[in-house]
Amino acid sequence: MARALALAARGLETATPNPRVGCVVARNGAVLGEGWHVRAGEPHAEVHALRAAGAAARGATAYVSLEPCNHHGRTPPCVDALLGAGVTRVVAAMTDPDARTAGAGLERLRAAGVQVECGLLAPQARELNIGFVSRHERGRPWLRVKIAASLDGKTALANGASQWITGPAARRDGHRWRARSCVVITGIGTLEGDDPQLTVREVPCQRQPVRVVVDSRLRITPRARILGGGGVIVATAVREAPQAAALEAAGAELLCLPDAHGKVDLAALMGALAARGHNEVLAEAGIHLHGALARAALVDEYLLYLAPLLLGDEARGMVGLGAIESLAQGTRLELRELRRVGPDLRLLARVAAGAA
Repeated sequence: MARALALAARGLETATPNPRVGCVVARNGAVLGEGWHVRAGEPHAEVHALRAAGAAARGATAYVSLEPCNHHGRTPPCVDALLGAGVTRVVAAMTDPDARTAGAGLERLRAAGVQVECGLLAPQARELNIGFVSRHERGRPWLRVKIAASLDGKTALANGASQWITGPAARRDGHRWRARSCVVITGIGTLEGDDPQLTVREVPCQRQPVRVVVDSRLRITPRARILGGGGVIVATAVREAPQAAALEAAGAELLCLPDAHGKVDLAALMGALAARGHNEVLAEAGIHLHGALARAALVDEYLLYLAPLLLGDEARGMVGLGAIESLAQGTRLELRELRRVGPDLRLLARVAAGAA
């Protein structure tokens, strides 16, 4: 199963909107065939592994990092392929959260006489597909906030200067997280201050993420660099604006999602992204949008790059949470990973269950 998970990770950047899945067909400890799901519309992991195993798959065991699908999509059900190949035992790491399968694949295999086991390395399998699970169980993508900051938690000087707080190794590592994300989201303040592209450039990438700009009043200029190359959504709260036609002519899609206060309804935005099949969202913005996402209880984890640097009290912070009067009101995080990247530190911290 560990091998199946390693294979599944090869689809980290490309499998979306489908899950990352790996499969190993084996008998008596010998691997007969293996495969992984590369991209939507192409054969699933089980099909690749069964093809590699050929006739030897009859009577063998299939180790799959996710329950085999039992529905027709762009490809036929993997349950059909497993039964047709004569596999007599299937070991799945976890059930599929997609309601179209959700246990039905395993039950159908059992009904056909196949020995079925589920749960081996389930936590690791869930982590690998945490965005896919989130989309199907909660109706919204997994939201990861990326921040580059000094050791005293500052992301920019008071005048807005921020390039570069962290070093080249940290920036390159950040591009790897962009590459695995379905969407990169930022705010109009970041656009006006830095004019970023938010594309993957520092590492090889087969699929650029969709880029989303949160811009309540449509202040974005059609000349913004982020509009180059298409694949940009501008989430706004105004339906009519003088520059709307120019933005659409520049290739942007306008998505009007106003809340009761004339801002972009961020929860509705996450729901809209989930409806489009996006599993993981990476926020690379400033203190205001990060704070708005946190206050809306939409942030799942923080990807923090901390430089050995102090910028002082007047510099800008990381997340605008507003006034907090007691420590109990703070957002409790669970530290998942700590790693050195060049001269900087990378922390992955998850919002604790039940945290404010």
